[in-house]
Amino acid sequence: MNEHGRAHVELSNRYAVENKTVIVTGAGSGMGREIARGFLTNGANVVVAGRRPEPLEETMAGYGPERALALSTDVADRASVHSLVARTVETFGGVDVIVSNAAIYIGGQLTDLGEDDWKSQFQINVDGLYHLVTAASEHLVASRGNVIAVSSVSGLAGDWGQSAYNATKHAVNGLVRSLALDYGDRGVRFNVVAPAFTTTDMTHDAWAGDADLAPVRNRIALGRPGSPDDVVGPVLFLASPDAGYITGSVLTVDGGTNASTGQANA
Repeated sequence: MNEHGRAHVELSNRYAVENKTVIVTGAGSGMGREIARGFLTNGANVVVAGRRPEPLEETMAGYGPERALALSTDVADRASVHSLVARTVETFGGVDVIVSNAAIYIGGQLTDLGEDDWKSQFQINVDGLYHLVTAASEHLVASRGNVIAVSSVSGLAGDWGQSAYNATKHAVNGLVRSLALDYGDRGVRFNVVAPAFTTTDMTHDAWAGDADLAPVRNRIALGRPGSPDDVVGPVLFLASPDAGYITGSVLTVDGGTNASTGQANA
């Protein structure tokens, strides 16, 4: 059972990603960890990337070096990302799928944020995707691969007290749509999954107690916040041939959050 009494659900579908080579950033915890494990369960070769090696090793536990590789990577650093892609190609022979998941959140009023807080969110949330695409572009074209960016419903509208974070997610959504146009004639697909509030390490301070989640549940049609495993199936689907005619899309994985006009559920 997870933190809110919801049983962890094993994937009910199998996805045609066997023997594909997949890079997942931010794979040491939360959604990134579950996504990486989902690809491994479905037979892919997975490179798990993140800044700390120990959590990455935990993510790939049970899988040998012939299937899984952990690489310490700072997505904000161009050279680090180029090294990640080079090591991936050296080990597995190419790149088929990239899941750009690494992100940080720093809330607060814009005028209260330090310049470093503003820049660091863009460097990781937006520049990280830029570095991945530029480093892997030729390999994605060769494999007719695809990129899935884990964004947020915060990239579709505004939120109180998180203007900088929302700006980065709007940028990711726009960047992905434009890349879908630029790479479509080369057979490379780009899509976004956009979760709503999800119980991860990054959001832990906001849900320390069950009462903290009452306002969140009030906005969600399904009555519960997201769990990291909720996003796994949608990502695997978008990476698979079943989604071969889907590109430039933003798939909301939000329990119905985006269906609301914002009125309270009285």
